[in-house]
Amino acid sequence: MDLQPNKQKEQHAGAKQTGSVGGLQGCGEPKRLETEASTGPQLSSLNLSSPFDLNFPLPGEKGPACLVKVYEDGDCFKVNDVLELYGILSVDPVLSILNNDERDAASLLDPMECTDTAEEQRVHSPPASLVPRIHVVLAQKLQHINPLLPASLNKEESKTCKFVSSFMSELSPVRAELLGFLTHALLGDSLAAEYLILHLISTVYTRRDVLPLGKFTVNLSGCPRNSTFTEHLYRIIQHLVPASFRLQMTIENMNHLKFIPHKDYTANRLVSGLLQLPSNTSLVIDETLLEQGQLDTPGVHNVTALSNLITWQKVDYDFSYHQMEFPCNINVLITSEGRSLLPADCQIHLQPQLIPPNMEEYMNSLLSAVLPSVLNKFRIYLTLLRFLDYSISDEITKAVEDDFVEMRKNDPQSITADDLHQLLIVARFLSLSAGQTTLSRERWLRAKQLESLRRTRLQQQKCVNGNEL
Repeated sequence: MDLQPNKQKEQHAGAKQTGSVGGLQGCGEPKRLETEASTGPQLSSLNLSSPFDLNFPLPGEKGPACLVKVYEDGDCFKVNDVLELYGILSVDPVLSILNNDERDAASLLDPMECTDTAEEQRVHSPPASLVPRIHVVLAQKLQHINPLLPASLNKEESKTCKFVSSFMSELSPVRAELLGFLTHALLGDSLAAEYLILHLISTVYTRRDVLPLGKFTVNLSGCPRNSTFTEHLYRIIQHLVPASFRLQMTIENMNHLKFIPHKDYTANRLVSGLLQLPSNTSLVIDETLLEQGQLDTPGVHNVTALSNLITWQKVDYDFSYHQMEFPCNINVLITSEGRSLLPADCQIHLQPQLIPPNMEEYMNSLLSAVLPSVLNKFRIYLTLLRFLDYSISDEITKAVEDDFVEMRKNDPQSITADDLHQLLIVARFLSLSAGQTTLSRERWLRAKQLESLRRTRLQQQKCVNGNEL
């Protein structure tokens, strides 16, 4: 194989740990126009301005990073894709020296062939002892990262079909057990547990113009302030989903954390940001820690970035001279004392039925009481239901339209088109949570009942406090 340093494409991948994810990223050819950033950004996961700064997207992330060299089909990988790679691991420090020697030789033959600055060379050719190389033989994009399920859930393979049909046959008791488990985690609130299940299986299934359909951001209000409840609730969610992150929404974090990736033109690489997350990551925003204080300019930009992520399921990467929009599919759960400062598709006010004297001991005993086999069923359930097809028959569509007209007649002030959209989203995930891929009259009525209970609870809380939550 003829390896020409100025033509080979390099891909960088950050290591993934429990609760955090590093995305696929890469740097392109040394000779590149800045305008190319708007058509095909290739990102670097390495930031060696300080020797041990590996530029992980999430704060506090630890573990190894590696430089993944892809020799074909590199253009088919997108930002934040999760890949399974097979290749040859190289930790020989001599290769780094050879790499630099080849660059020097190329620059003597043709100065235009090697335009890397010293900073670029430090970023793109780190010591192999610090950042090992993987020379890829085979790379494939993963549909999901749950090891308990078949790698592909879309293909009509007999093995996949057998697995799905076998699990669907026992779906009802799994849902009942999961509902009971989450009810205990939410201190006895079964209505909040219902909505948490709908949230955990929600996913953006299509985009209509700029509107992402299927997103279901939940604001769980009524959480105890300055309590460890949200922290332990997040730990429960961590045990159920493959990828998650808890953002502690404090004034200091909002002002100082880097949410948006931005291009460093000196080093010719993208500096990672916290919102650089793969699809179906569970992002839990803890607003109960928010105190009075002043947001500076970066803090305001971070709040705006969070709002855009929730509303439009997109992140605008900063390329200094312009912004580039990257679509995403992130499940956002906001925990707050009152109504969240951030937008949400659904607010459910927590009504604890019990207050344990020791929250940590209570949550630990809850986790230890669940058998590992049952926990695995919960994990399969929450991943599998995201990939089920869903449809509404013409008959049910007509019934829903008639029902909506009737609701408008009875209460034209409080029932809007947005309420209908919300009802349809709740009905969709309620049906899928029961393993039903079409909307039935029974599930539609159940969705209306859940929404009525949720609204009544919010109205009662508003009357008690005398102000809007």
